[in-house]
Amino acid sequence: MTIYRLEELSTAQLERLDRSKSVVVLAVSPLEEHGPHLPLGVDGFTAQHFAQALALRITRERPGWQVVLAPPLFLGSFTFDGAGSVAVRQRVVRDLVLDYGSALARAGFRYILISNGHGGPGHLVALEEAARRVSRKYGVAMTSFTGRLAWEFLRGKYLDKIEAALGRQLDPAERRAFNEDAHGGWWETSMMLLLRPELVDPGYRDLPPARYSLPERLRPNYPVRGGRPGYVGHPALADPDFARASARVLEDQAMELVRAILDGTLKPAARRSIFYAIPFFRTNFWPVAATLAVAGAGLLGWWVSRKVPRG
Repeated sequence: MTIYRLEELSTAQLERLDRSKSVVVLAVSPLEEHGPHLPLGVDGFTAQHFAQALALRITRERPGWQVVLAPPLFLGSFTFDGAGSVAVRQRVVRDLVLDYGSALARAGFRYILISNGHGGPGHLVALEEAARRVSRKYGVAMTSFTGRLAWEFLRGKYLDKIEAALGRQLDPAERRAFNEDAHGGWWETSMMLLLRPELVDPGYRDLPPARYSLPERLRPNYPVRGGRPGYVGHPALADPDFARASARVLEDQAMELVRAILDGTLKPAARRSIFYAIPFFRTNFWPVAATLAVAGAGLLGWWVSRKVPRG
């Protein structure tokens, strides 16, 4: 047996694992509304699927290696505020993942991977911040790499590979639909039809497309505002074959990163999402900005009081 579940191991069994050839995978994604047709756990189910798929690939490619699957954490930030969504403060997400990673690093594990199925920018950054802190403090390789993959996937970087895996080309209408897809639409509905079809409401076939312009997408909670249906894209196009092909491509891309991480050839910056470089998505941005604003106002008041003539 080379794939274990952390919660099923005893301390003695855990101690016997060769840390130099062991990888821990932690799935972290929130409960969130995904339209009238999908369960709240879409992101978590997807994260667990990729965690298990990577575990299989790692152990097949690297004889003698073990993978430990940590219990999935259904939490996340930057969620859409629909019924059933559980939005956790960004700092709490970061700190909880930081604590998990620290505990694993103190137990001697050198390779810790975070699998995530949620695309909220602040959520991605929280995971990446936690991974960076653990890696620096303990000298291990803790990585949240799915944010980078998700960004490239949504930009259409892998469409040619998906078409090859699918065995056909997408027609122009399908390519437009893919560009409009974001949340509870074509891809996520397809994934649920592949992973948990019993949880998908058959009414998805009759749902109309939900299209939003860029300015609309910049508004908070845009898919659920004003009675909107809570999804973005074309759920009626959902097809498990599309999910199977795209998941295979994403697993291939993820394994390229994992190989480089385990071999020590991938720089930390190459593992992170584009959002990590944007200051206001960082967990400390707003508290620091507020503190600086208060301090600035105080200094301005002091300076003005010094300039006012005294009678």
